[in-house]
Amino acid sequence: MKILLAVDGSEHALDAVKCVIGHADWYREKPEIELLTVHLPVPKLPGIGAAVGKAQIERYYQEEGEQALAQAKKLLERAGLAYEPRILVGDPAETIVKQAKSARCDVIAIGTPSRWLGSTANKVMNISELPVLLVK
Repeated sequence: MKILLAVDGSEHALDAVKCVIGHADWYREKPEIELLTVHLPVPKLPGIGAAVGKAQIERYYQEEGEQALAQAKKLLERAGLAYEPRILVGDPAETIVKQAKSARCDVIAIGTPSRWLGSTANKVMNISELPVLLVK
């Protein structure tokens, strides 16, 4: 069983992490976990390249992503569950679904509501061909 666990650093995301941990013993073997956070792209503004370089923007995505993943990583490590962390940039719902498919996940777990704009969990549920576990 491979689970894409989408987190944004919110308490609701941590509820999803705790749910996955709490049900890990339901599976014959410990599930593989793809731990994912998605950052919205920085808006492209005229002349921004003169003020902020690509490396700075990449560092910003990395720092923000690490912050969003930090608590989830701690919880998974305490539970003894291995995970593969990923920080991606794009539309959160579309990126979550695309990564789940690319990583050959069996299910997507996501907390609701989230810090992502709009109802990301709802959009994931509507566009995903995979089962989606919504944790409230």
